[in-house]
Amino acid sequence: MGTVSLNDKYLNQFIEKDEVIAVQDFVKAAHRKIHEKSGAGAEYLGWLDWATQLDKDEVSRIEETAQKLCREAEVLIVIGIGGSYLGAKAVQDLLCPSFGLNKMEVIYAGQNLSGRYMEELLSFIEGKEVALNVISKSGTTTEPAIAFRVLRAWMYEKYGEQAAERIIVTTDKTEGALRKAADATGYTSFEIPPDIGGRYSVLTAVGLLPLAVAGVDIRALVDGAAQAEKDLASEDLFENAAYLYAAYRQILNARGYSIEVLASFEPAMSGINEWWKQLFGESEGKQGKGIFPASVIYSTDLHSLGQYLQNGRRTLFETMISFKEEQYQSRIPFDQENGDGLNYLADKTLHEVNQQAMNATALAHVEGGVPVVTIEVERVDAFHTGYLIYFFLKACAMSAYLSGVNPFDQPGVELYKQNMFELLGKPGYEKKI
Repeated sequence: MGTVSLNDKYLNQFIEKDEVIAVQDFVKAAHRKIHEKSGAGAEYLGWLDWATQLDKDEVSRIEETAQKLCREAEVLIVIGIGGSYLGAKAVQDLLCPSFGLNKMEVIYAGQNLSGRYMEELLSFIEGKEVALNVISKSGTTTEPAIAFRVLRAWMYEKYGEQAAERIIVTTDKTEGALRKAADATGYTSFEIPPDIGGRYSVLTAVGLLPLAVAGVDIRALVDGAAQAEKDLASEDLFENAAYLYAAYRQILNARGYSIEVLASFEPAMSGINEWWKQLFGESEGKQGKGIFPASVIYSTDLHSLGQYLQNGRRTLFETMISFKEEQYQSRIPFDQENGDGLNYLADKTLHEVNQQAMNATALAHVEGGVPVVTIEVERVDAFHTGYLIYFFLKACAMSAYLSGVNPFDQPGVELYKQNMFELLGKPGYEKKI
């Protein structure tokens, strides 16, 4: 069974092997911090062996709850922000049909403060059977708390006291506003592990319940992560693709390549791009450090950002995601008139053309001075997606430790909240602005 590998052939002219060897001792030291749980933020390393330790009875309960929701509702609204929704939406976008072919719709709220978005959502669910899954460790994060207040009122107006049977809470085991609400009302609840932070939580009930409702094989997803856990356990970066990727990132960063562009040739990867940006941006962007995470979807963005990537400032490097197996057989037909001049492509599949577009782009960008590394994924399915998720989690922890920061805190996100509370007049916040 194929997994995920690193193709670094385009890095040869940018990084010498001796430079990578020189990083090995730092990688081993960071590896010990991770596996001995001795580094900064070690109390949030629960994700490290989560996939292999996950209680199968818990997975069964998630599946049973998902089946019940699918029987009783047409739409599941997942309320959350940041890691409470990005991971689930990323996997859903990648693995579920692009054009609404799922019987059960899973949509998202609480990830913004837009009145227009909420009004359009309320119009969309009018006349439909609805369930809610609200996800928050504290239950008081502003954006999801507001969305839950609005949507909970809508649910009770529609269903009366039976609304409680359609509300699922994913929150802290013992504390917080949502835990109190679940205990008081009898909402079905799932736990957010205390030792797993939001952006590392997609393989917990945070992500697994919405994904099970969306029709994703969550057991295969977890199995893929468990396989990655075994495969990516070595401290030797030449035997551990996640560590090698992390090392390449930091070597390039030290040379002034301070922006990483994650590029894919599959539109369905857009959600993974967003999840990846939070994972690396929130984990590394502190103490004046960090590689800025950006993303593109090719070939679409070759016709918008392509000029900058080819000839703009040489402060960026590119990580391409490639899916190797040809899973779809859409072929280009022969045309007798050949007015568009495309008969040279006749009978080729779109996958073949897409792969050559990727190779051509990599060659062009390398020629333009952009370092390119490729992460090769065997195929698009739940197992390999779980593997890729764990690959990025492990690589992110290593990369952050190599740069000298705590991978698991996010002190900078609190300031905007304090300012917002002051401007809105929240009790206890003196107005300074």
